[in-house]
Amino acid sequence: MSGFIRRLCGMEKPTSYHSKARTPVYPNSDVERFKVPNKKVDWSVTYEYKPVEYTAPSVLKGPTWADPDFLDDLYKNIKFNSLDGSVNRKSFTGNYEIVDNKPQNPEGRTGISGRGLLGKWGPNHAADPIVTRWKRDDENNTVTDNKTKKKILQFVAIRRKDGDQDWAIPGGMVDAEETVSLTLKREFGEEALNTLEAPQEEKKKLESLLSDLFEKEGKLIYKGYMDDPRNTDNSWMETVAVNFHDESGESAGRLPLNAGDDAGSVRWMDIRKDLNLYANHISLLRQVASNHDASW
Repeated sequence: MSGFIRRLCGMEKPTSYHSKARTPVYPNSDVERFKVPNKKVDWSVTYEYKPVEYTAPSVLKGPTWADPDFLDDLYKNIKFNSLDGSVNRKSFTGNYEIVDNKPQNPEGRTGISGRGLLGKWGPNHAADPIVTRWKRDDENNTVTDNKTKKKILQFVAIRRKDGDQDWAIPGGMVDAEETVSLTLKREFGEEALNTLEAPQEEKKKLESLLSDLFEKEGKLIYKGYMDDPRNTDNSWMETVAVNFHDESGESAGRLPLNAGDDAGSVRWMDIRKDLNLYANHISLLRQVASNHDASW
């Protein structure tokens, strides 16, 4: 593979080699990745490659969401490239290779082997709800960008507590036996509305608001591999990103945003091409802006 091609809602978009998955220092650690130049990312290219082995202590402790260690006898029971009990080990990229009994990142070398911060060997599935509205002035008129002459779209953004505390699209891991649609709703509620800590009566109101928003038909933006700084040679992030748009500003536009769970803060943010966001979330927003013919 070279110059990876991704299919976004029927449109093929070329993207560069995964770069966030090759950051010099692995997140939440002082572990330095083995350097991998662009021309050496592809597994088919010959390279004297000596990746650093690293799995975070929090993963090695064996929490319920993590797989057994490679040396554990239970590891032998993992069924890769398939539905393995309640765990989906299929990849949106197709079947991935198993090398030395470990799954191999389908997008190439990352400079680190092991699982890093990720619980699952192979694909770790997530869901990203992109909730949008039109930017409006004090008189409720939509706001147009002076340069592009197009309306400005806003999305609900959270500031992550981990790593560099980047701004990001709310989202999280798909739990075992959980549907993607439920994950989208749950993660948005936990991170953008703080439903986990809301009093019972308030939680009921929030659940009603969430149901009104997420029962609407969302538009699939992307389904595939994510260029994520947590990725390793043996574990990587994949996501389903869905856009839930509030055209009038009367539903999502009036949600009582309140950061919770993994979010340090939350706010409506203008969608612009110069945003510096976590992983490759900016590419998802570019597609959203294009779908709505919004300013970019």
